[in-house]
Amino acid sequence: MEGKAIVDKMYNGDAFSQWLGIERIEERAGYSKLKMRVREEMTNGFKIAHGGITYSLADSALAFASNSHGRQAVSIETSISHTKAVHIGDILIAEAIELNLTNATGIYDIKVTNQNNEVVALFKGTVYRTKKEWTN
Repeated sequence: MEGKAIVDKMYNGDAFSQWLGIERIEERAGYSKLKMRVREEMTNGFKIAHGGITYSLADSALAFASNSHGRQAVSIETSISHTKAVHIGDILIAEAIELNLTNATGIYDIKVTNQNNEVVALFKGTVYRTKKEWTN
């Protein structure tokens, strides 16, 4: 099992990504592009999106990109820099690009932009690639 079939299986079992309203735009081995709209219940006391919203979108892109090779991968380190406030109604795009892949680890760069193509967050993730294969 590889690529789209893996992401289908992951997404179908991922209640949180579905609650976020994530739409899958593009996926291939080592790559994922996702989209979502920010809703009012995703905001904090400042009436801007809670930082966990952009983090979660980027984390889903990391998961889909890193698992798409056929082996199950889990994050071991992630970091995010929030560069611009995100507001209700904003459309966010997360694009995960594989930077390095070894037998044991993978490193990914995820850029989150808004509907104006402005960078709102930069996320880096490292995953551990288990020996377990994705199966039907």
